[in-house]
Amino acid sequence: MQQISLIVVGKPAGFYADGVAEYQKRLQRLCRLEVIELAEEAIDEKNASPAQVAAALEKEGGRILAALPKGATLAALCVEGKALSTKAFAGWLEQQATYGGGAVAFAIGSSHGLAPAVKARAAKRISLSGMTLPHQLARLVLTEQIYRAFMIRAGTRYNK
Repeated sequence: MQQISLIVVGKPAGFYADGVAEYQKRLQRLCRLEVIELAEEAIDEKNASPAQVAAALEKEGGRILAALPKGATLAALCVEGKALSTKAFAGWLEQQATYGGGAVAFAIGSSHGLAPAVKARAAKRISLSGMTLPHQLARLVLTEQIYRAFMIRAGTRYNK
């Protein structure tokens, strides 16, 4: 079974949490899914300077990199990433399982994004959309797409 880790800053709430929990439950039989939730740095959202935001991202980035499982391929979810079709995403996960050592870790940052150090360390940068998504929604979409990728790999009709 392939090891998939989600390293996320913050916790989902409300319907986001319900959706994420549903896909995590479905994924239990398909892969070893580990969710690592990290605290978001507290900053004054209204009055934070760019330097304060950068410092917060740096701290969050340090915690993300420290939580990265040894040997896992890191994929950063960020606006600068490449948009993939669902089938291309499934193919990339399959490729990692077969040739890349197996374990994959996805990093989702806080509402301010990901630290440059995390993006630099990532073997792959992925964009879920050309639109900006709230990080809680990005987590839900990513979890569903991981499930969909495993369904494609299994040859089921879920993708239709």
